Amino acid sequence: MTDQNAELDVALDRVIEAARAHLAAVKAAAGRIDDDDVWQAYVDLNNASFAYDEKLLDAFGEVTPWDVESIDPDEADRRFGQISEAGGAAGADPYPQVVSVRQRRDYRVPSVSALLRVAETARRSSVPEDEDAGPVESVGEAVLELLQAGDGSLASLDVPELEPLDGLLTVTEVAEPLDLEAFDDADGSGPFAPVDTDVLVGRLDEHPFLPDEDEHDHHDHAGHKH
Repeated sequence: MTDQNAELDVALDRVIEAARAHLAAVKAAAGRIDDDDVWQAYVDLNNASFAYDEKLLDAFGEVTPWDVESIDPDEADRRFGQISEAGGAAGADPYPQVVSVRQRRDYRVPSVSALLRVAETARRSSVPEDEDAGPVESVGEAVLELLQAGDGSLASLDVPELEPLDGLLTVTEVAEPLDLEAFDDADGSGPFAPVDTDVLVGRLDEHPFLPDEDEHDHHDHAGHKH
């Protein structure tokens, strides 16, 4: 039993050393994906843990909480090399076009005064207390205020003061990315207007959920591909 105890101590020390080496490799990689040193250290830690678990079971019939299987280092190297090569090939193969996602969603305003109030509340929360936020004077300005408060997310318009109507989302392949400087600030259609070289991949039709609809009749984000 003395020899087995000594072997267990050595195996445990090996686990600790492997764990420290793995942590050092992870720190050195600093989040880098598919790092070779991290992968090698992971395999070493896995196999050291497996060996210790096996020796503990043989000596005392006990197990560790680590549910691991032995990894063949040579096979692991081959697989890791294939993954790295595939990742490198993908990085060297940029797609020649730009994918453009465009969305439209319409809303009905049940109460103008209620919408203006909620927009004014959002505006006041975004300006210093010693500054006059000023009134929100129109429905469009109110919606813009809510969007600005939500960092442009359409989720910021999910409020009772706006009743969602049908919407539309399209995915288009375009030759060039959007150049904001090419359009006047007052031009709301130019940036969305398709050109002859654009290729429409498909569109998703959005239908709002209405409270009086039966749940089985509701089809949200029903897609129609063209």
